[in-house]
Amino acid sequence: MSEKDSYMVFSGTSTRYLAEKICQSLGCELGQLVITKFSDGEFAVSYEESIRGRDIFLVQSTFPNSDNLMELLLMIDAAKRASARTINAVIPYFGWARQDRKDKPRVSIGAKLVADLLSVAGIDRLITMDLHADQIQGFFDVPVDHLYASGVILPYLQGLQLDNLVIASPDVGGSKRASTYAKYLGCPLVLCNKTRARANVVASMQIIGDVKDKNVVIIDDMVDTAGTITKAADIMKEAGAKTVRACASHCVMSGPASERVQNSALEEIVFTDSIPYSNRCAKVKQISVAKMFAETIRRVINNESISSQYLI
Repeated sequence: MSEKDSYMVFSGTSTRYLAEKICQSLGCELGQLVITKFSDGEFAVSYEESIRGRDIFLVQSTFPNSDNLMELLLMIDAAKRASARTINAVIPYFGWARQDRKDKPRVSIGAKLVADLLSVAGIDRLITMDLHADQIQGFFDVPVDHLYASGVILPYLQGLQLDNLVIASPDVGGSKRASTYAKYLGCPLVLCNKTRARANVVASMQIIGDVKDKNVVIIDDMVDTAGTITKAADIMKEAGAKTVRACASHCVMSGPASERVQNSALEEIVFTDSIPYSNRCAKVKQISVAKMFAETIRRVINNESISSQYLI
């Protein structure tokens, strides 16, 4: 069996746009999969070609709504029952990841629950990108290939050739990620200290560091309602920043996010295409991670190291 015959790539409904680009990079056809929808909201998954003895790669981000996660679970179960040799879940955006610990009494740990669901369904490997918390890798008892969006974001930033560059983190929790970017680019780091009134609502924010006459780039892993990142941009502009941009891995952009970004001091906000973005906002730009995931899949198939493709 040749390399191309040994593996197959399939996609769920919402991540087909990315799976097609991954297949184009790999030089293979996207596998035939049918998801039948029923009037009561249920759906069923069936593979329309034999996958017996093949290494199967299932591309599906688990962003809201929960149908995306359920689709993936059914795809895994169907592949296991169809005698696939290995089942590899390719989840560019791993949803529920913000629920990675008990931060108050009597709450669920959603990330662990999703990890258990995927494991019980039958995955042999997880390939994902920029988990909200690195320790989520430890929730799995199968190999986890954790990729970083820096592989596409850093070349983009270098291409801008900004002088007096400063990297910023919108909160203390993201300081490690932002610090890594700052070290790689050889520029200063600025932090924002924020307090929340409640989920998705920022009460106050202060800047720690100098942004006057600087070109600031805010680094984050995801943007949900865009409240934090737009408030940070506005405060930095008021503090004398020359320009303010933002780069984030995952384009959640829910609720009023697009309007907030459009009306903010941000020059632009750059995401990967781990999540589709359908709203029209002139300041939003997406960079594809298809080639990065395709190269990782190729290396997994050939039992090669993937660490050499990390920039940082």
